[in-house]
Amino acid sequence: MFSKSQTNQNVRYGEIVESDFVPPWWAKNRHVQTIFPRFIQRRAKLNYRKEKLALPDGDFVNLIWAGDVQKSSGLIAMFHGLEGSIRSHYTNDMMANFVKQGYSVVLMHFRGCGGEQNITPKAYHSGETGDAWYFLNWLEQKFPETRKAAMGFSLGANMLLKLLSEQPRQKIIRAAMAVSTPFNLALCASSINQGFSKVYQTYLLKSMVNNLLIKMRSIDYGKLLNVTESQIKQFRSFRDFDENITAPLHGFAGADDYYQKCSAVNFLNGIATPTLVVHAKDDPFMHKSIVPASNTLSPSVCLEVSENGGHVGFMQGTPWRPKIWMQQRANSFFKPFIADTEVFSGDPI
Repeated sequence: MFSKSQTNQNVRYGEIVESDFVPPWWAKNRHVQTIFPRFIQRRAKLNYRKEKLALPDGDFVNLIWAGDVQKSSGLIAMFHGLEGSIRSHYTNDMMANFVKQGYSVVLMHFRGCGGEQNITPKAYHSGETGDAWYFLNWLEQKFPETRKAAMGFSLGANMLLKLLSEQPRQKIIRAAMAVSTPFNLALCASSINQGFSKVYQTYLLKSMVNNLLIKMRSIDYGKLLNVTESQIKQFRSFRDFDENITAPLHGFAGADDYYQKCSAVNFLNGIATPTLVVHAKDDPFMHKSIVPASNTLSPSVCLEVSENGGHVGFMQGTPWRPKIWMQQRANSFFKPFIADTEVFSGDPI
């Protein structure tokens, strides 16, 4: 089914290839891969600074900067996952990794994420690309001479792939990488509502509900939502939230309409930017059948699939000295585009 792709070789665009990620004996379980980096692994040291970016509609998003853009060989824009932030293990540690490579990095918190509530009813979701596109154009105006790339995780990966398809002629970012993408949102909503995976759903849903209830204290949602606070507290699944909150708040007919219009699988064939998508078949947030077919990929997209890896895990090494394979993969992928400028031609390698 797959052709083999080695970490230090060129990416094979337009194909589904077998990743060279192999889990260690102690971390073959998908839940170990998913949970260990989040709750047990020590965070990498990262010095960063904050900035508030004003949006055209009067709202804002919070940015996190690391590294010196003027002295770096390239700038990587990063997008986190559902309810993520700079405190998420994958954002903090990946940013620290990139800074060590000589890059600068900027993480865009989605509206309401990062510990500060936004000031309009609008929130964020898997297909909300407007804020990210404004942010990328702002970066281009601010640093026009700096080579740029982008990376998204989970929900942020889905959003990034959709954005690239919507903007096939964009010249801002030279390459993109998407990790643990929920390609089919409906299937993901169903899969994470089963078995042990419901633990992840409960954890994330609690954060989503709490953040919404906090916003409802200062913003009147009476004409926007047809649910009460007590009903919101009774939500037990992502589908409950998307049907009653995400969909009406962002102009969708319902959860199914939202899932259909925003799932990344529907946008892979429209991407013209060189893009690497990394996915583990045992991701507990989704079902193994979620892997897209090869004919859904554009000639600019490579999908690397591993049997193991969990959700934004891809952990190797030993229990006392773990390392994240995903960082090595990102380094080798981005280097030709934003570090080795003599290699970059604007077309897939």
